[in-house]
Amino acid sequence: MRSETNQSEKDDDRLTSLGLATAFYLALGPPHTPGPDTPTWAWAASFAVATVQCTCSKCPLGQFLTPPRGPGAVLQDLSSPPELGEERLRILTGTEGDSFLLVEIRPGETEAPERWDYVLVADRCTQRNAEQVRRQQHFLEELERKGFHYKMIEDREKVYFGIRADGRIFDLYHTLLMDPEGPAARVQPTRPTPVPATTRIRIVNFVLNSKTAAGDTLEDLLKSGVFETRFALHKGEEGLKKNWAQWRNMVRCQPIDDIRDYFGEKVALYFAWLGWYTYMLVPAAVVGLIVFLSGFSLFNASQISKEICEAHDVLLCPRGDHSRRYQQLSDTCTFAKLTHLFDNEGTVVFAIFMALWATVFLEIWKRQRARVVLHWDLYGWDEDQEEMALEFINCPDYELRPHQHSYLRSSVILVLSLFMICLMIGMAHLLVVYRVLAAALFNSALLFQEEQVTTAVVVTGALVHYVVILIMTKINKYVALKLCDFEQPRTFSERESKFTIKFFTLQFFAHFSSLVYIAFILGRINGHPGKSVRLAGLWKLEECHLSGCMMDLFLQMAIIMGLKQTLSNCVEYLSPWLAHKWRLMRFRLGRASGEPKLRDLWHNYLLNPVGTFSLFDEFMEMMIQYGFTTIFVAAFPLAPLLALFSNLVEIRLDAIKMVRLQRRLVPRKAKDIGTWLQVLETIGVLAVIANGMVIAFTSEFIPRVVYKYHYGPCRTGAQPTVDCLTGYVNHSLSVFYTKDFQDPIQTEGSENVTQCRYRDYRNAPDYSLSEQFWVLLAIRLVFLILFEHVALCIKLIAAWFVPDVPQSVKNKVLEEKYQMLREKMRSRSTEV
Repeated sequence: MRSETNQSEKDDDRLTSLGLATAFYLALGPPHTPGPDTPTWAWAASFAVATVQCTCSKCPLGQFLTPPRGPGAVLQDLSSPPELGEERLRILTGTEGDSFLLVEIRPGETEAPERWDYVLVADRCTQRNAEQVRRQQHFLEELERKGFHYKMIEDREKVYFGIRADGRIFDLYHTLLMDPEGPAARVQPTRPTPVPATTRIRIVNFVLNSKTAAGDTLEDLLKSGVFETRFALHKGEEGLKKNWAQWRNMVRCQPIDDIRDYFGEKVALYFAWLGWYTYMLVPAAVVGLIVFLSGFSLFNASQISKEICEAHDVLLCPRGDHSRRYQQLSDTCTFAKLTHLFDNEGTVVFAIFMALWATVFLEIWKRQRARVVLHWDLYGWDEDQEEMALEFINCPDYELRPHQHSYLRSSVILVLSLFMICLMIGMAHLLVVYRVLAAALFNSALLFQEEQVTTAVVVTGALVHYVVILIMTKINKYVALKLCDFEQPRTFSERESKFTIKFFTLQFFAHFSSLVYIAFILGRINGHPGKSVRLAGLWKLEECHLSGCMMDLFLQMAIIMGLKQTLSNCVEYLSPWLAHKWRLMRFRLGRASGEPKLRDLWHNYLLNPVGTFSLFDEFMEMMIQYGFTTIFVAAFPLAPLLALFSNLVEIRLDAIKMVRLQRRLVPRKAKDIGTWLQVLETIGVLAVIANGMVIAFTSEFIPRVVYKYHYGPCRTGAQPTVDCLTGYVNHSLSVFYTKDFQDPIQTEGSENVTQCRYRDYRNAPDYSLSEQFWVLLAIRLVFLILFEHVALCIKLIAAWFVPDVPQSVKNKVLEEKYQMLREKMRSRSTEV
């Protein structure tokens, strides 16, 4: 009882001291004269709070920070006294001529732990280097001058610097970007709007990465070892972990608004686009599967397959140095049936459908984006204005950097880019050399039977191509970055856009150059039996598969897409997962006990680091997949189906990486996917051209149609009892006389064979190109022109028919403009 009385007396004494300190401050005035709009009681409260540390039981004011150093000092961690009831205690500070709310505290709240906007980490070893400590302190002191607060937390191995921005920085940000004509300028909110964590992190990250007065950037300090790393803390991600970043949520809708609130608009738009892309793949996958399966209905009924399977007396000429025997045409029966699965009449329809699909996909995505951006109130947001505002926050004396263009720099960049493109094409030629040499090696080493050599060369060639792609990706990224640095873009967003164009161009040639070779060059420059074109005069160039070049293209697409989707997803998930587990194993977890604040820092520190290109790499991966899905889809109708399955995994894989395995991405503000939209539109046009060329020059579609109506039994009219393709196989094979072989001794069984057949349209006596070849070439070109024009017209009509912006969005924006003008008219009438 006595102790309670003493405590009560102490509490009364402390309250009396608080009152006297306040009265004394009101009588003498503040050390710095407040501005005319600054409430005097605010200065009194700040002085009293700084003078008296109240820990009594009657007044739960909690612990206070250090005394304010002048106008604008921030007061935190205050709780409202019980006698205020449900009212809130507001602590105001200000500079001359203004006042603004810094802290808004609700009654009953407990003291929250410090929340840092950003964390810098340094190794303890650097603290023993005087030069590094000097640069470190210089950087931190400059942050303080810009309005940042920091706190140093140490453990036995690391030093953590928690960075938090002053509230005035965000007031300045809102002031700079506030529309003076908009409703925000006329209607003042009754209470301040809390600054979103994404905005805080974005602004702090921009300032941290800007150049200091000494000319250093944070990146320079990281490279020189002054700081080890930097990251934004993961906080409040439990909802995303539960509802999004789990494998069991694979078929659930994505919480795009929650993603935006945590990772920013750019990441949210990526997942919104990826989700829409995956959704739109469903009809493309279904149609592609139908086209593929329709071939099974004709698996044994195809007239061409029947003729090939029954051609036991037709001998094919030896195809290369690795095969020196004649092969019966009937031996290719199985491959002929398989080829018909993806090289049939439905291929043309599917190619036109995919051209229409690509257009509709992009147009509807533009409508989806418009709805989302309007919902986020970013429809009129301007990126240039945003970046200039951040520059002013970092440096009030910021000078505008105008747009510049140098023809000399552009010429140098163009020459270097063309050189890299030629290098990519050269890599494709090296792949050709590999296939030629591999064929000779497999045959001489007796690793495969003669009829299996071609298949083995195709499969291993695709594997080598995949490895080359991985290597060239690293080289291409480095070259694209150097070209961007040489070009000297004005802003980060401009640099990102230019880098996207350069890197994608190089990646496109790295991924698709070998496919272009297989589709349009392989087997067409080889000459004919008896007079073959040889590499360096020694090795014969590779031929197409016995069943046609479509089989080679199909196998190459299947292997590359299968490897890229399967292995890439596995590596993309297992690599950060194993890296995170390894970092956890190396870290001594025992020291985290009893240190809740350090435990949170350690948890974020041990996550995998993220870089500038973390989201960029995800976009690039999807663009390349989109290219495979559309550009050569006529040769591989199952591409949309594989892409659909891959994307269902990719969405959750990326979510798990970002939320559970990686440090928090720095939020970026955006209202669209930027340059990637132009990349998608370019791919759509290239897909029309490539698929038209595949059908015209690689597929057997044109030769079949020409034979059916010009050379076959139905040229004079339909014959009910005869298939119109009867005799097509014999028509499509040219005759070669074995006596014309340059080295007949090496050809097995040449003494019993007087002639053999090969795929081409040549005259038997002199092996010149026949009339049928030129007729087919003319029709192929006509078909290509017609196909491309029809497909492009369909794309244009679809783009016109589906507006980019929904009428509801346009009407909403129009209504807001109308209301703003109407409000101005009312104000003017009131003044009059």
